[in-house]
Amino acid sequence: METKEAITALSALAHEGRMAVFRLLVRAGPQGLSAGEIAEATGALANTLSTNLGILARADLVTSRREGRSIIYTAGFGGMRELLAFLMEDCCAGQPEVCGATAEIIARPCGPVATA
Repeated sequence: METKEAITALSALAHEGRMAVFRLLVRAGPQGLSAGEIAEATGALANTLSTNLGILARADLVTSRREGRSIIYTAGFGGMRELLAFLMEDCCAGQPEVCGATAEIIARPCGPVATA
């Protein structure tokens, strides 16, 4: 990821409504949510939600697909990984203790941990 792309992604997330949508879609996982479900969960008006989804999509943080008559939105996990990698790229400078806790957080499995 280049610096300009990172700035676009960070700018997209630097808004309370867009951050709420993005976090909701991350929690929803790959199955995603329809625009109506997102609007209901966040309380966003349709035109505001549409604008926010467009900004997140241009930043590669949201993707969409058609399912019948609905458009399903999902978090852009690839864009999220690239942004996190960009932010962590220069971390530590040979001093792992500086980023130790961050590396542990990133290493955690996503979602609930399966138990045997």
